[in-house]
Amino acid sequence: MTNDRRTFIKQTATLAAAVGVFPTLMNAGCVGANERITVGLIGCNSQGFVDLQAFLKLPNVVCAAICDVDQNVLNKRASEIEKLTGKKPALFGDFRKLLEQKDIDAIIVGTPDHWHCIPMISAMEAGKDVYCEKPVGYTIEECNLMVKATKRYNKVVQVGQWQRSDPHWLDAVKYIQAGNLGRVRSVRAWSYVGWKRSIPVVPDESAPAGVDYDLWLGPRPVHPFNKNRFHATWRWYWDYAGGVMTDWGVHLLDYALFGMNQYVPKSISSSGGKYAFPTDAMETPDTLMAVYDFGDFGILWDHTIGIDGAQFKRRPHGVAFVGEYGTLVVDRGGWEVMAETKSTSAKAGFVDLPLQKGTGKGLDLHVANFIDCIKTRNKPNCDIETGAHIARFAQMGNIAYRLGRKLNWDSKKQEFKNDPEANAMTKASYRAPWSLPKV
Repeated sequence: MTNDRRTFIKQTATLAAAVGVFPTLMNAGCVGANERITVGLIGCNSQGFVDLQAFLKLPNVVCAAICDVDQNVLNKRASEIEKLTGKKPALFGDFRKLLEQKDIDAIIVGTPDHWHCIPMISAMEAGKDVYCEKPVGYTIEECNLMVKATKRYNKVVQVGQWQRSDPHWLDAVKYIQAGNLGRVRSVRAWSYVGWKRSIPVVPDESAPAGVDYDLWLGPRPVHPFNKNRFHATWRWYWDYAGGVMTDWGVHLLDYALFGMNQYVPKSISSSGGKYAFPTDAMETPDTLMAVYDFGDFGILWDHTIGIDGAQFKRRPHGVAFVGEYGTLVVDRGGWEVMAETKSTSAKAGFVDLPLQKGTGKGLDLHVANFIDCIKTRNKPNCDIETGAHIARFAQMGNIAYRLGRKLNWDSKKQEFKNDPEANAMTKASYRAPWSLPKV
């Protein structure tokens, strides 16, 4: 994350690239436009399987193998795939065995966050292209290594931030960057997770039959099995993820940066805590506000669990660009503009722009773009540089929260200024026998 990000900005903020949103799937490429693409899935329980279903909607895409540490999940998904396709995939409990399969062109990494880096790099080393769920890396060090590995192995990597392939988000950015809002000094991104309830504290227990719990832990510290740390709710524990900030934050903060066409903050500060459910089992904050200062504008991240909130016509998530002439608000449903009317910055003749609805097909378009890029070897809509950058950015907000102090980033040295404790938190600390891949 350098201060001079000309190359990165050209790659991620030039709207000419938006033509790639609608993949042709007919262009000649390395694999061939009409040749079959064979995929394998690592991590089948949740979003990984949702991703696979989007893959299987496309012509000439087949699933040859799936992998999960939970045999119960593996059997269930195998049956579901057989119903969808008429063919049962090969089953693996260890991703390394799946990667030995020569007939697989691409890998979907749908594992928990702490299990993104090793399978992704191992897949590229084995000659596979990769669709990796977000956040692409669990730590800043992992993100940097994943970028390096993608360049070394020259593979197509699509990160699962599918807003990058949803046209209405790009239309909103085009509107902002054309200067229609006037000067923007404040950007707000938020996620109010109203559906989520408290997670009651429960005792540790033995891992369920059919679960390779040691492999599930992988490079993370040994901890007795606890169902709260396993399926679905692992996201709320620092050992495996970064809570709402790295879940929703990478989607929404990505567009906050994209819209402003600036990517490196001067400072980061965060505050919050477990305000909604102070005694429940979650470790990550249920309420958090992080401020990223860019010198001439600021980005505010705001999340809370247990309420939907009432921001901008009751949107539980979104990004708002507050300009002199009006405020543009965008979420998965669409984007609209609300004009300033009485302020000193109001512009005569500037009026509201009604809701410009989205397609509702962001994930399908994103997966189709990835398949197209496998064939053409073009850069995908959310390439490794984009995914790694926003994962780092979100992790900075979490680090500032956990340390309880303002942090300043040195873009040239790629570290926090004069803060060894903060810099230690950017590193990947792996449990033996696992180690950070060598690239």
